[in-house]
Amino acid sequence: MPAPPEAAAPTLPRSGIRLLDAGFSVPGRVILHGISAELTQNRIGIVGRNGSGKTTLLRLLAGLIAPTSGQVRVAGFDPARDRRSAVAALGILFQNPDHQIIFPTVEQELAFGPRQQGQTDAAARALARATLARHGRSHWAQASVATLSQGQRHYLCLMAVLMLQPATILLDEPFTDLDLPTRARLIRALHALPQRLITITHDPRLLAGYDRVLWLEAGRIRQDGPADAVLAAFVAEMARIGECDADTDLAL
Repeated sequence: MPAPPEAAAPTLPRSGIRLLDAGFSVPGRVILHGISAELTQNRIGIVGRNGSGKTTLLRLLAGLIAPTSGQVRVAGFDPARDRRSAVAALGILFQNPDHQIIFPTVEQELAFGPRQQGQTDAAARALARATLARHGRSHWAQASVATLSQGQRHYLCLMAVLMLQPATILLDEPFTDLDLPTRARLIRALHALPQRLITITHDPRLLAGYDRVLWLEAGRIRQDGPADAVLAAFVAEMARIGECDADTDLAL
């Protein structure tokens, strides 16, 4: 599937996304411990076991939460404080598309982002219809979102993100509940995009061809480097844990 026209415009910011000793805590628990990294590559993966802090890190990058210590900067601005700039620079696809769809029809959902950017309702709806036509989905315009399959709702969210032309798209386990053909189509569409992709997953196979991978363990970066090397170490460690009684650590 070729990259849609609206995805071709962004120029990736040279400074990328910078974390400087960024941490996040809630009462009685530290979730992320002082993470420092500069994310400039075009394809970046984040792996780790459940509870390692992956989703919290993605929410920090998106500005959906602010660090309780340290700093997060996207092209120089604070995404938690400057939400207008964050929405323009960063798109996000959640594991469950229903967590980001808010309107009853497809056209209304697609028109929301452009309206937030200052376009008139008529212009936003026209852009939504043009986007659907480019994707071969004009017949979706007046459809109820409730009639779409899980995979179709994911694709609707992707179209909504691309209409805003972000330089970076954050992906939080977006393929978990999809059947294999739908998953393959969405992966193919994402891989064709020029945007920087930062993908959270527990499945190393989804990061084939990526430039860089960060491996989180207990809220800290255990390893950070070229994707092949980090993924090989991660897979080996998961296999080692699998040979043991992997749940015993829950009692500690």
